[in-house]
Amino acid sequence: MSSNSISSSGSSSSSWTPMQNKKFERALAVYDKDTPDRWHNIARVVGEKSAEEVKIHYEILVEDLKHIESGYVPYPKYRSSWKSCC
Repeated sequence: MSSNSISSSGSSSSSWTPMQNKKFERALAVYDKDTPDRWHNIARVVGEKSAEEVKIHYEILVEDLKHIESGYVPYPKYRSSWKSCC
């Protein structure tokens, strides 16, 4: 996904760790679009990212979701060896 390769000035913006992404996702659930200083609050939760970096990360996520929902990204092919346990 392209959200792992955000590039802007500063080394902290070049990549997001899985832990930062998880914190980002959780913070998005807490701080909705009507929250004052939303991006600053989310950046504080994520750590090592600025409010601008967090906002850009969100915008990339939204674009990725648009591509998925419009069918531009194929569904993964899962193995069919899943067995029922009961």
